[in-house]
Amino acid sequence: MGKPTSSQPKTQKSISSFFTPKAATSSAPSQRPPPSQHSPPSQDPPPAHKEPNLYDAESDEEPIRPASNGTKRALTEDLSGGNSTVVERPAKRAKGDDETGSSALFVEPSVPKPTPSNSKISPRTEKYLYSSSAHVPSSAPIPEEEAEDAAEKARKAELHKKWVRRMGGATIGRRWNSEETPAGEDGDGDEDDEDEEEARPAKKAPKKGAKTGKLTPMELQMLDIKRKHMDTVLIIEVGYKFRFFGEDARVAAKELGIVCIPGRFRYDEHPSEAHLKKFASASFPVHRLPVHTKRLVAAGHKVGIVRQIETAALKKAGDNRNTPFIRKLTNVYTKGTYVDDIEGLGSTDAPTGGAPATGYLLCITEAKAKGWGTDEKVDVGILAVQPATGDIIYDTFEDGFMRSEIETRLLHISPCEFLLVGELTKATDKLVQHLSGSTLNVFGDTIRVERVDKGKTMAAEAYSHVAQFYADKLKAQKDSGNEREQNLLDKVLKLPEQATICLSAMITHMTEYGLEHVFDLTTYFQSFSARSHMLLNGNTLTSLEIYQNQTDHSEKGSLFWTLDKTQTRFGQRLLRKWVGRPLLDQTRLEERVAAVEELKDGHQTLKVDKLQALLRNIKSDLERSLIRIYYGKCTRPELLTSLQTLQRIANEYADVKTPSDAGFNSSLINEAIATLPTIGDTVISFLDQINAEAARTDDKYAFFREDHETEAITNHKLGIAAVEQELSAHLSAAAQILKQKKPVTYVTVAGIEYLIEVLPSDLKHVPASWTKVSGTKKLSRFHTPEVVKMLRERDQHKESLSAACDAAFKAYLSTISTHYAPLRDAIASLSTLDCLLSLSHVAQLPGYTKPSFSPTTEIHVVGGRHPMVEALLPTYIPNSTTLSTSPGSTRALLITGPNMGGKSSYVRQTALICILAQIGSFVPAESARLGLLDSIHTRMGAFDSLFTNQSTFMVELSETAAILKSATSRSLVILDELGRGTSTHDGVAIAGSVLDWVVRETKCLCLFITHYQALAGVAKGFEVGRELKNVHMRFTATRAEEARRIEDGEMGDDVEREADGDEEITFLYEVGEGVAHRSYGLNVARLAHVPKPVIEKAAFKSREMEQSMKQKKLSALSGLLANVLSGPSGADEKLEQLIVGIEEL
Repeated sequence: MGKPTSSQPKTQKSISSFFTPKAATSSAPSQRPPPSQHSPPSQDPPPAHKEPNLYDAESDEEPIRPASNGTKRALTEDLSGGNSTVVERPAKRAKGDDETGSSALFVEPSVPKPTPSNSKISPRTEKYLYSSSAHVPSSAPIPEEEAEDAAEKARKAELHKKWVRRMGGATIGRRWNSEETPAGEDGDGDEDDEDEEEARPAKKAPKKGAKTGKLTPMELQMLDIKRKHMDTVLIIEVGYKFRFFGEDARVAAKELGIVCIPGRFRYDEHPSEAHLKKFASASFPVHRLPVHTKRLVAAGHKVGIVRQIETAALKKAGDNRNTPFIRKLTNVYTKGTYVDDIEGLGSTDAPTGGAPATGYLLCITEAKAKGWGTDEKVDVGILAVQPATGDIIYDTFEDGFMRSEIETRLLHISPCEFLLVGELTKATDKLVQHLSGSTLNVFGDTIRVERVDKGKTMAAEAYSHVAQFYADKLKAQKDSGNEREQNLLDKVLKLPEQATICLSAMITHMTEYGLEHVFDLTTYFQSFSARSHMLLNGNTLTSLEIYQNQTDHSEKGSLFWTLDKTQTRFGQRLLRKWVGRPLLDQTRLEERVAAVEELKDGHQTLKVDKLQALLRNIKSDLERSLIRIYYGKCTRPELLTSLQTLQRIANEYADVKTPSDAGFNSSLINEAIATLPTIGDTVISFLDQINAEAARTDDKYAFFREDHETEAITNHKLGIAAVEQELSAHLSAAAQILKQKKPVTYVTVAGIEYLIEVLPSDLKHVPASWTKVSGTKKLSRFHTPEVVKMLRERDQHKESLSAACDAAFKAYLSTISTHYAPLRDAIASLSTLDCLLSLSHVAQLPGYTKPSFSPTTEIHVVGGRHPMVEALLPTYIPNSTTLSTSPGSTRALLITGPNMGGKSSYVRQTALICILAQIGSFVPAESARLGLLDSIHTRMGAFDSLFTNQSTFMVELSETAAILKSATSRSLVILDELGRGTSTHDGVAIAGSVLDWVVRETKCLCLFITHYQALAGVAKGFEVGRELKNVHMRFTATRAEEARRIEDGEMGDDVEREADGDEEITFLYEVGEGVAHRSYGLNVARLAHVPKPVIEKAAFKSREMEQSMKQKKLSALSGLLANVLSGPSGADEKLEQLIVGIEEL
C-alpha cells in the first residue's frame, strides 16, 4: 500500500483511544514480557459470528489486554447491537501484537522492537504492526476486502482531519495535539509535516477573521463612526430598534437597566478579544429614544444619535440597493446642549434632593498675570452660555492664589458642563475638578468636563474666527441701520482677549451640537461683573444658604425656596437670577418694590386676578420652546401649543396700545403688559398657515393648509393620488383575468394593502405572474405584477413627500425665528410679571414689611426675623439691629454668648434681610431702613480644603485675607469665631487685630462673633466714637436646686435649660448689651450625649482652671494696686488698667 497508509493506524487510534479505558494503555515498557511469549488462550472460545468493536472507526476490534480478554469480548458482543458480519479469526493472539498496537498512544523515541519471524500473524492483525519503513509483510496476501478497508480508512482519516480543523485544533480527550508531537518521534514524520502544512492556513483563518472581526458591513459602518467619536455613547438606528455596540452597550445596560448581550467590548483589535466574533450589544424600541437619551445625558454622558439617512422604498429604487443603509451622526447631546425636549432635563436633572442645574455651559481659559512668573496671580476669561434660553454671560478678571473670584462665578452660574481651553494652572484645575467631581457638590450633580488645546497663536485665530462668524450679520446690520444692534455687535467684536478666546472655542464647540446660532443673539450678551448688582461671593452663597441648604444640599430651606412662588418655568429662572444679583441702583430698586406693593395691595382685584390667571394657564415653557424654534428642533405639537399660548397672551391685552392703558400705577408693570399685544399679528399670521388638528397629532402630511403648501408637497400628493387612481382602474382588468362578472375589490390584511382575494374554484384562472402573499383554506390572496409596480411607485412618492414636508417645516421654523427678538421680549415681560407676583405673595405673609432705603450705608432693623427658619419652625424670637457708618454711630458689633445661644442665626438674619430688600422684596421685620450695600462677605464654619492643600486654619485666614482686600466702606462683613483653629494666644491676637483693622481702617459694617472674652477689651479703644459695641446673646444661669423648683412651678416647656456642672442654662435668644464671660460649652457636651463621667471630669477641670486664672489675676491686680498707691508717676494709666482688671475679674 506504500507510504501513505503508514499513518492510518495512528489516525484510527486517535479516535478509538478516546473511548478506551486507561488500563488498556497503562502497562510500562519495562513490565512487558518478551515478544516471543504468547498470551494464554481465552477461557471461552470465540463465537462463530464475530461482531466488530462498536468504538472502532474501521469496524475492527482493538487489541485487548490479556487479563481482561474474555470480559472485554463479552462486553463488545453485548454492545454491538446485533451486527451479524461473519469474520474469521484465530483463537489465539500474539501478545506482542497486542502490546505493539497499544503502544501507538505513547510513542517511544527509541527504535521500535522488531516483530519475531516465528510469530504467527494473521492478515487482519498484520496491519496493526508498527514498522518504521514502508515495507508491508508478505507472509500472507491481503484479501480484496482488506484493500477496500484501507481505502475506506483513508477517506475516514481525511474526514477526521477536517473535523479536527473545524474544532480549531483542540486537543481531543487525553491525547495531546499531533501538532505538538515532534516529527522525529514518529516514523511518518514527513507526512505529518505535509498534513500540518495543509492544516495551517485553516487554523490561521479564524484568528485572522477575529482581528478584522469578520464584521458585517453595518458593524464596519458603526466602527467608522465610533472611531471619529470615541468620547460619545452612540445610539444607532437599526431597522425598528436603536442599538448600542461594544463598550457603549455596557454603559447603556448600567444606566438604563437594559440587557447587554455579551461580546467584544473594545473597538480595537485587541488579542484578549480575538476569540469573540460579535460586538456586545443592547437595544430598545424606536419610540423609547427620548426617554433613554435623557437618562444617559442626565447621567453625564455625551450621547450621539446615528440615524438611517435613506428610506427603504427610495433605496430599493436607487443604485445602492445591495449596500447597507447610509447612516450618519445626526445629533449629539450633553447636559448643557440637550434642547430637543420641551421638558429639558428638568425631571432627571440631579440626584434626589440635589439642586437643579441651570443648564449653563461654561468655557474658561487663563494666562499668568503680567509680571508674575508663578501661578499665584492669573488673568482669567470665562464665557457661559445657556442654550435652552440663549443667555450668554462673559467676564475677564484677575484672580489671586485662592481662586476666590473663579469660585464666586462658578457658584453663581452653576454650570452643568465645563469646556477648558488650554492647560489650566494647578489651583484652578483642582477647583474645577472639586466642583465637578463630587456627587453632592454645590450644583447637586456630577459635571461633564471637556478640554481643548490652546495654541500659541490662539488669540489671533480667535479674533479672526469671531470676526468671520459675525461678518454676514455685521453686513446685514449696516444695511438695516439699527443702531442698538450695531452697538451690541461692536461690543461683542471688541471683547477682551481672554473672553474672545472663550467665545471662539464655544462657537467651535457648539457647532458640533448644531447650536452655534445661539451666538447670533447678541442682545443677550451680558457681563458678569457689570456692577449694577451686589456681589455675593461663593462663601456667602453657601454660608447664607441662598440657593440650597447646608444640611442635605437640597433647595428646601434656602432663600430661593422661600421666595419662589412663581407659576412658570421661565419666571422661576428669572427669579433665580434676581436672588443671586441684588440691585445697587436705588431708582430701579424702588420701582421694583413699588410694583410688588401695588400687586400686594391689589390682591384679589380684577386686574391682578386676570394677570394671575394668565400666568396660571401657561403650561409650556415658552422660553425653551422659542429657542428650540430658533434652533429648528421644535416638534409640531409643541409649536402649535407655543403659538396658541402666545396668541392667547396677546389677545388677553389686545386693547392695550400704550403702557398707560394697562391700568396699573407702576411703570414696570405697565411696560411689561404693553409689550404682550405687540406680537399678536405676527403669531396669527403663522397660525393661519397650519392645520391645528394635524399639528396636534403630529401629522406632517396635512400640517400646512392647502393654500400654504409648497410646490413639492403638492406634486407628490398629486403623484400619490394618480397612482391610487390607477390602482382603482386596475380592478376591472383583474376581474377579466379571473373571468368574474362581479367587480373585484382590494382587501388589506395584516397591514398589507391592495390584495386580491381568490376562491379555490377560481385558482385555475390565476396566472403564474401573480404573487401569492397569504391565504386560508377558503381563499388565497394575491398581488398582481401591476399592483406591485404601482405600490413601489406610490412608496417612492410617499417618502419623497415625507422629505418635502420636513423641508417645508424647517423653512417655516426659520421664518418664525426671524421674529425671535419681539417674541423673546414678550416672554421676558411675562417672566418679570411672574417674579413680581411671586414677591407680592411673599409680601402678604404675616410680619413682612416694606423696606425703605437711605443714601447712607446703614442697617436699622426693628424686630427682624430669619426668613427660612421662620418658615420651617413654629416660633422665632425677633431681634433688632442698628449699624451705621455715620460719625458717632456704631458700625460694628462684637457678639459673645453661650454655645447654641443663637449668635450665627442672628448675624445670618441681618444679612438675609439686606439681600431681600435689595432684591425688591418685603422683609420679615416690624420696620427696616437700609442703605444699599455693594457686597456681603462672610467667614463662617470650619473646614479644610484638600484640593488646595490647605488646613482648616489656613482656609480660615485665606478667606479673611480675601475679605480684608475686597471689602469697601459700603460692605457688610460677617466673621464667625475667627482664630479658633490655632492656640488660644495666637487666635486671640489674630482675631483682635482683624477686628481692629475692619473697624478702624476698612470702616465697613461688621458683625464679629467670638468666644474669646478677652476681645471685649478692643471695644475700649473705641469708646469715644462708639464705633464698636459689645453685645451678647442673653441667657439665665441658675443653681440646679432652684431650677428644679422653678421647673415644677411656672417655667414652660418651650424654654431650653441645661446644667453646666451644677448650673442650668436657659437660652433667651435675645441680643443684649455687654459681654458674656462664659460660653457654657459643657451644655453642648451634654446635648451631644458625651458619657457622663467625661462631662463630670471636664466640669472639675474647668473649675480648677478658672480658679487658677482668678488667682493669677488677683496677684497681678494686687501688684498693680501697690504700684498705684506707692508712686505718682503714670498713676492715671495704671488706675485705668486696675479698673478694667477688676471688671474682668
